[in-house]
Amino acid sequence: MQTSSGSKLDFGRVALLLVLLGAGWYFWDSPVVWPLKLLVVMMHEGGHALATLLAGGAVDRVTLSATGSAACLSHLPTGRMAQVAVYSAGYVGSALAGAFLLLATYRFRMRRLVLATACGGLAVMGVLYAGDSVTLGFCMGTALVLGLAAKYLPDGGVDMLNLLLAAFSALYVAFELRSDLGNGAARSVSDAALLARLTPVPSWAWAALWSFVSLALLGLFARWSLRAARPEGLGFSLTSGRR
Repeated sequence: MQTSSGSKLDFGRVALLLVLLGAGWYFWDSPVVWPLKLLVVMMHEGGHALATLLAGGAVDRVTLSATGSAACLSHLPTGRMAQVAVYSAGYVGSALAGAFLLLATYRFRMRRLVLATACGGLAVMGVLYAGDSVTLGFCMGTALVLGLAAKYLPDGGVDMLNLLLAAFSALYVAFELRSDLGNGAARSVSDAALLARLTPVPSWAWAALWSFVSLALLGLFARWSLRAARPEGLGFSLTSGRR
């Protein structure tokens, strides 16, 4: 497979990503993938928290339940545009996390650093903002697992884990869109509903817009990241192309 710039996509990486996406979609409601679902939910809430702090607000606490529901309770910044940015950040937060996982792993060979950064981010969120014992336990336990993986897994194993997390980030965006558009109860309390209350744009349009932007970002970063290179880790390179 070849990009518009002439670089060839690494068939092995692309095929593996598609397999992980398909398996994640099929097993999405299975307890087997429950920890991964909770992790991408925390990425979503982390997007809200970071946007709140950058916009001059203050994060009170983040809560996560075993069912996968979560909330970021904050003192919002003043100004409608700042609040729109905070409410929108959840949609793109998990997508950007997945996109940077791909980019750091395959383009810049920073596979262990990006996993260690995820470990540190979860630990900080748990210590500073966890609103209950469930949230704290999940953040600290998952941070420990990611930290051990970054230190002890072989390169191929780290690549696989990062690719798996990126795949679930993409799936989470797709399932969020399905929930916002198809589930009336979820739609009424979603980020899109909060955005609709601030603006004349209806909630379904916000959900569709940010889901499209998030998936487009993931697709763009995946295309950039999965070009063929020298065999390394999970490269599976069949040919070499200019980078």
